[in-house]
Amino acid sequence: MYRSPLLHTAGAVEATDPDAGVAAHYGDPLREQRRLADGAGLVDLSHRSVVRVSGPDRLTWLHQLTSQHLEQLAAGEATAALILDAHGRVEHALYGVDDGTAIWFHVEPGRAADLVAYLERMKFWSQVEISDVTGDVAVVWEPRTEPATHLSRVTERGRDVFVPRAELSAYAGDAGSLAGVWAYEALRIEAHEARHGLDTDDRTIPHEVGWIGSAVHLDKGCYRGQETVARVHTLGRPPRRLVMLHLDGSVDHLPAHGDEVVADGRTVGHVGSAARHHELGPIGLAVIKRNVPVDVELVAGGVAATQEVVVDPEAGLHIRPQLR
Repeated sequence: MYRSPLLHTAGAVEATDPDAGVAAHYGDPLREQRRLADGAGLVDLSHRSVVRVSGPDRLTWLHQLTSQHLEQLAAGEATAALILDAHGRVEHALYGVDDGTAIWFHVEPGRAADLVAYLERMKFWSQVEISDVTGDVAVVWEPRTEPATHLSRVTERGRDVFVPRAELSAYAGDAGSLAGVWAYEALRIEAHEARHGLDTDDRTIPHEVGWIGSAVHLDKGCYRGQETVARVHTLGRPPRRLVMLHLDGSVDHLPAHGDEVVADGRTVGHVGSAARHHELGPIGLAVIKRNVPVDVELVAGGVAATQEVVVDPEAGLHIRPQLR
């Protein structure tokens, strides 16, 4: 069982699955969250798995296997990609950056072995090398939008930094204040970013959780699962949709992952993530049936909630007039 060296920091309280091994908080999660929102601090994500793909064919090869357009990915450019099954359901969510000689991905904790096994089966004659480097490289997140001294995946929300594990404590010390994953998760939920395996299940297709555009490129060649992506995008109306829940703040607990979401007495979905936000109060993400009215009140794990639309119930229909 992995345990981060940063758990030795004063005040650190370890998180539970799926984030066991790193700190949930360091004594004051709301204050930690406010610091992150102000652009300061560091979040230990060193429990996440890291996979490295090198070789001259890496980008064209990954372009053929994933949902993302990677053939011309520039060194230092952040990317996100999905590996789908034959029915278009999400099997892996990858967050990466290329350093000019290799592309580095971080994925959910414990997912590297399955990902590497799949990629190895798909190598054939391609000149690529695939390595699970989780034991050597850790990931941290900082709310900064400039490159770090180490390889970093920079997005408009912050940067994922790939740090040699031997340097993790020193890097975190130089970064200043620490924040736990509770703070990080609250900001992720606020940003409507679904997390694979937490806000998704084994039936999830990309349209349902808002991954079209961010992790799925709609103008590229064939890849496994593309038929479903194209069909749902063309016809619209994915079976389910992601919503953000604004939860009743008078209740002393949050709904748990997997709790039922109920509308008018019937189960219409399940809770994925929930957190306490420093400004919004208790919030969460849930995937519910597409046809649930957008203004209906919900009950999530016994907690009353209003919904904020993340995925439009009619997603994809905007292209219908072009086809007539």
